[in-house]
Amino acid sequence: MDPPGPRADADADSRGHADADAVVGRRRLLASVGAAGLASLAGCARFDDDYDRRQAAFDPERRSDGETYPDDDVTVFRRGTRRLGYYPDAVIPDAVAVAWSEPVNEIGHTAAKASPRPTPDGELLVVPDDAGRVHGFTPAGERRWTTATGAGDSLGFHGTPAIVDGVAYVGGYDGAVYALDVATGEPVWKTSRWQLGGAVAVGSSPAYWDGVLYLVAEYNHPGMDPSGAMWALDAATGRPLWHDDRPWGMPHPSPAVDPVAERAVIGSNDGVVYAWKFPSMAFAWSFETDAQVKGTVAAYDGGAIVGSWDGHVRRLNLDDGDLEWRFETGAVTMSNPGVDPEAGVVYVGSDDHDVHALDADTGERLWSQDVGGHVIGSLTVTPECVLVGSYDTRLYCLEKATGAVRWTVEGVGHATSETVPLDGRIFYAERADLSGYWDDDAETVLEERGRVYGLRPA
Repeated sequence: MDPPGPRADADADSRGHADADAVVGRRRLLASVGAAGLASLAGCARFDDDYDRRQAAFDPERRSDGETYPDDDVTVFRRGTRRLGYYPDAVIPDAVAVAWSEPVNEIGHTAAKASPRPTPDGELLVVPDDAGRVHGFTPAGERRWTTATGAGDSLGFHGTPAIVDGVAYVGGYDGAVYALDVATGEPVWKTSRWQLGGAVAVGSSPAYWDGVLYLVAEYNHPGMDPSGAMWALDAATGRPLWHDDRPWGMPHPSPAVDPVAERAVIGSNDGVVYAWKFPSMAFAWSFETDAQVKGTVAAYDGGAIVGSWDGHVRRLNLDDGDLEWRFETGAVTMSNPGVDPEAGVVYVGSDDHDVHALDADTGERLWSQDVGGHVIGSLTVTPECVLVGSYDTRLYCLEKATGAVRWTVEGVGHATSETVPLDGRIFYAERADLSGYWDDDAETVLEERGRVYGLRPA
């Protein structure tokens, strides 16, 4: 049976967007912090004069949706700040084989795993893991370095680094943000959780623009509601420049930034999508869904594509937050959508075990393909294929026009990272194989560590 079709009527949602003037920043006093940190986290903080000067010179080049922001010298999660997951130059072979794999992940946390992120020159892959280590591999699988961090005492890393000028920036589930030299793995700086107002986790992947990192932190202090904050950090030092504490619910989707639309947007576990004007970061609008928003928003052609646990994918107007269409998957939807800007098609996965191809303008379903298990990670779009990992431990290559399966690769655990094509090879990571994890009465046993894979043409 075909899944339900889209609903384009904004009135069909029981709750819609709120104007900026109607949104009051939530106030809460967090734990006291050190002299280097903030006295408290409440509302918005103002940028310093240096940021204001850079903002005054803001004049981004208008680029096609197939190009990346900020530029080719920077590499970030989803191949650009708009988070489209589109790789227009990738050539996907008719068949693949595993060229190499290395064990990395071993923790049972249910979040999607960090993705391999190539350096801008393509000479190295930076791979964070869920045990608090960060690895440097060559594309041929040679391990250059491994760095253990303080995130190993919590749930490690689930965000993907931004890599700029030889430095990789990534947040950990210890509430800290790390900057590492990509040539050696040596620390450049570390922003402690107390500098971020007592954050307990940074699960988002940083966006980078003009010397500034934009990311989301999570809070869960005793006696207080779970909450979050959007942050801007100086990339050279890690110094906090600004924050906004509107989000609730310990958000960990990554910020999407569309500099031409002049918007930065995130989803949150409180079910709300938040948008700020960019680069001023003055609050713009919010839109409330009926359940948690755990996937990263894709900013495409003036729209924000977002999935929700309420079983819908929506397109919101980036300018004002109005609902433009929604498509019903009928199941929890938390994957990061991939967009083909040349064809105007959105690809998104769901707990219904399907990948759905949707017309980006209308939300009309073009095709759906069963991939054997939940899809919670990122969908990668290439000129011919869509690459997507599944809970059935396989990576799928789907024909973009029809959804037909071109090939699959079987791994150890749930495949949940972004898949990254690079110079004729393909890289991705997965969860560990854990027995007893889903049974409250059983002991969790690590059967086999999840791996990072390098695939080659067969």
